[in-house]
Amino acid sequence: MEANEKTDRIVEARMKLKRRFEEKMAQTPSMTDEKPRGAGPTNRHGMPAVPVGQTVTSKWPVLDLGYQPNIPLDKWQLNIDGEVNNPVRLKWEDLMALPQVDDTSDFHCVTTWSRLDVPWVGVRFMDLAALVDPKGSATHVMCYGYDGYSTNLSLEEALKPDVLLVHTADGQPLPREHGGPLRMITPQLYAWKGSKWIKRIEFLSKNQLGFWEERGYSNTAYPWRNDRYS
Repeated sequence: MEANEKTDRIVEARMKLKRRFEEKMAQTPSMTDEKPRGAGPTNRHGMPAVPVGQTVTSKWPVLDLGYQPNIPLDKWQLNIDGEVNNPVRLKWEDLMALPQVDDTSDFHCVTTWSRLDVPWVGVRFMDLAALVDPKGSATHVMCYGYDGYSTNLSLEEALKPDVLLVHTADGQPLPREHGGPLRMITPQLYAWKGSKWIKRIEFLSKNQLGFWEERGYSNTAYPWRNDRYS
């Protein structure tokens, strides 16, 4: 009964967030761009499957800052705080007790390769946001990795239903070199917007630049506009 009640609370809070941000989400470029640049059949959002400048690969190249942290599951934790009413610190068992989502989406790297139709398992960002109840002042989030990485997202992007914190890819536990045990994915943006080895999500009252954004990468990162650099 307790688990059902927790799920009901998350669903109720999720729907509240959806109502609050659904108009902004619907107006984002990856949902409304009338002249998206790319090739191939349309994806589920109506955009070309392969954004401009991208090449499809079956491989999964490894990109990082030169450090791949090794976090045992019994030591792992995720802090969610900032402009929220109910900050939380999740252990691995807490994360796995949340509603789990199976989804298949595309992965677009700014270095010009794309992996299509990747099967993932994880937790929706929206459900994590529902747990902490963002304040009315919250407009953005900053995500931090165990490797010192950071990246920013507007809430209208972060709350999209295909933005997940994933622990499984291609039917296997997420490999360490790709951000395991847990990373964030952002299928409607370039992949650098999803932190590998994620350890903290900070809700912000205004936009702040993350690691690559401070070094000249785009603040918005829309693949179908070739929006790679500022």
